[in-house]
Amino acid sequence: MMEQPMVQEQSNEATVLNQILQVGGNMVGWLKFLGIINIIYGALTALTLWGIIIAWLPIWLGVLLLQAGNKINSAKFSQNKVELVQMMDKLRLYFIVQGILIIVMIVVAIVGIVAFGGILFHLFQSGGLETF
Repeated sequence: MMEQPMVQEQSNEATVLNQILQVGGNMVGWLKFLGIINIIYGALTALTLWGIIIAWLPIWLGVLLLQAGNKINSAKFSQNKVELVQMMDKLRLYFIVQGILIIVMIVVAIVGIVAFGGILFHLFQSGGLETF
């Protein structure tokens, strides 16, 4: 009687892993599409002077998405569930980097708005816009 709950637990675990594999299989096309778009965006960004400094970020994010898609395909064909863990790790890293980039962009935007407001305030106070 003790073995039946253990068998049931293993069966549930296998079902969940198969569902993750199925959902992952449905994501492969989008992961690869977004990965290629990110790589192209990074390559185009590298064509500008400022872009040379930051172009590696979208390229790296694109590579992470392509690798995650490849891990799903490997897991599907080899039935190696460890590939799913590696896929999730690639996606985890993608979302961490993307989140940090968004936070940095929000901070830069706030600093820009405050600086622009300060410049406008200074111009209005000093009468610098009277010539318009």
